[in-house]
Amino acid sequence: MVEQPETQAEPRFRGRATIRDIADLAGVSIATVSRVLNDRPDVAPETRETVLQVVREQGFKRAARAQAPAPAPARTGSIGLTLPNVNDAYFGPMVYGASEALYEADLRTVLCPTAQEHDREVSLVERLRRGGSTDGAILILPEEREDELLHLRREGYPFVVVDPRDKAPEGIPCVSAMHVVGARQATEHLLALGHRRIGVIAGVPGWYATEERLLGFRAALSAVGILPEPELIVYSDWQTPRGIEAAEQLLSLPQPPTAIFGFNDNVAIGALHAAHRRGISVPDELSVIGFDDTTLAELVIPTLTTVRQPLAEMGRMGVSLLLRILDGQRIEALRLELSTEIVVRESTAPPR
Repeated sequence: MVEQPETQAEPRFRGRATIRDIADLAGVSIATVSRVLNDRPDVAPETRETVLQVVREQGFKRAARAQAPAPAPARTGSIGLTLPNVNDAYFGPMVYGASEALYEADLRTVLCPTAQEHDREVSLVERLRRGGSTDGAILILPEEREDELLHLRREGYPFVVVDPRDKAPEGIPCVSAMHVVGARQATEHLLALGHRRIGVIAGVPGWYATEERLLGFRAALSAVGILPEPELIVYSDWQTPRGIEAAEQLLSLPQPPTAIFGFNDNVAIGALHAAHRRGISVPDELSVIGFDDTTLAELVIPTLTTVRQPLAEMGRMGVSLLLRILDGQRIEALRLELSTEIVVRESTAPPR
């Protein structure tokens, strides 16, 4: 008797067999077939061999696996935070707001005081970026120029500017206060009290906050038909000593102002000092108003009427924007301006 050669079983399915077909022929579940085809270890050897035998007989071919995308860079869990200095009543609330938001997101804060030195800040930001030591940064009042910020963005390093020194270029995410509205609120408060000759101690010429607050001041005067007089506008460096000097200059005019609007609380407090030195009573003979509503505004005598900036919220909002960028979310509004409000205290009153 001549033995007939063993022939391979004919495929049962004319079309392409599916995993369900293989499972039916092997007498197992679809999940078991899937585990075998994916080389999972949690299948008995006999079951595995049965499934593979059916696969061979039916000419089953697995669809080519889609190539897995390259894994995203591992997160460090750290966010850089640059600011001019830590020991400051103005920047403190911003740092607090940002740090709290980062803590709630389970992220660490890498604090980098820059001392308002351009080269130092550029070096610190480069250290934060280099080697993936941080996932991104919050830049508070950054010293970088427009071209440097745009270069940092092109390098792919995520960052958000909070309280920009200059007008932020297009495409740079930015958080600030409504400087124009706040300055207009302050000026309208003085006008409502009856003041018509209002002196201004502005900030550094050309700074975004300085120019925007001047716009608000002039707009409020224009609304009541008053033309601003150049001699009533004196610039400063935002610090109290220069505020004293600027107030002395205004109070030495042949026709001194009846009110002084300081573009931040520091210079407004300088005006209080200058008035005290001259024996001028505030607010009986001179009204003084500031901008920011730092903790110092409630410590001076008389307590300072001022415009409140939401400083802590600016820090929190900066973190919120940065986290959305890190998560790949599309941000519709790259430039956010938070509202201000007037806080009336003891340093303003109607003129005599």
